[in-house]
Amino acid sequence: MIEGQEGVTWQDWCALADACEEHGVETLFRSDHYISQADEAGRVAHDAWTTIAALAARTTRLRLGTLVSPVTFRAPALLANAAATVDHISGGRVELGIGAGWMEREHEAFGFAFPETSIRVEMLAEEAEIIHRLWTEEWVDFRGSHYVLDHAPGLPKPVQRPHPPLLVGGGGGRGTADPAARFADEYNTPFVSPEEFAGIRTKVVAACERVGRDAATMRFSLMTTCLIGETHDDALARARELYGSRGRDEGFDGWVSRLRSRAVIGSVDEVSQRLRDYESVGCERVMLQHLFHTDLESVRLLGSQLAPAVAT
Repeated sequence: MIEGQEGVTWQDWCALADACEEHGVETLFRSDHYISQADEAGRVAHDAWTTIAALAARTTRLRLGTLVSPVTFRAPALLANAAATVDHISGGRVELGIGAGWMEREHEAFGFAFPETSIRVEMLAEEAEIIHRLWTEEWVDFRGSHYVLDHAPGLPKPVQRPHPPLLVGGGGGRGTADPAARFADEYNTPFVSPEEFAGIRTKVVAACERVGRDAATMRFSLMTTCLIGETHDDALARARELYGSRGRDEGFDGWVSRLRSRAVIGSVDEVSQRLRDYESVGCERVMLQHLFHTDLESVRLLGSQLAPAVAT
């Protein structure tokens, strides 16, 4: 999981994708933002779906997706078409994550409307339905509070059947859990401990029950920071580098302890155990946020070292 708005160049993207394919990392997700979270000048932020389309054309095995595309600047019909188009380019290797949007400064900078939270989650519910229907129905008529489709052709149909995985991101509230239960294949939660993950999963299972869906058909995943090393000390060195990347109000020990409670930090063996902790509470996939995007050694550890360790 790469934060694409944090100065990731096209050359960086190519190197990351090549490293993933070389070392057996199955899926490369990226955020969908246009401005650095630190709002720092000079950090390039290439468009998410243009980047994914280009990577799809130059890779052969790697699955690609967004985590997540905000409804506030990704209109549902356009996003459904973009993802389906990339599915064709990749030969069926795309995944689509959607969310309600949250970075207000980004919207202010580029003139995107940023309605209040209740409106954004309404938009998300409509977006999930529209995308699902455009991918699966021949023609779509839809009249909601925020979007209207008039006999829209559901073309191009994706390569994957019945459609590419549709992920909804959220914290377990009904505004995201209910539309996910109706239309999504996966529910993704960011930056929580195993105990918090279990509570959120319970809420989404309840949403599935409300709409008459078998919760076993929903995949549950986590996105969180990963700092991995050959040894514990190697991982701690990466943590110190991250700590020093910006000014902080607390000391390193307190900061890393707080981060560790909701992240994955340590040697290959320690990271493997931490992932099993999440697995034990019903987490089926973890998107590991790799903040040092030029560090390809960590990609090697995640693929060729970590994956076999987790599998055993």
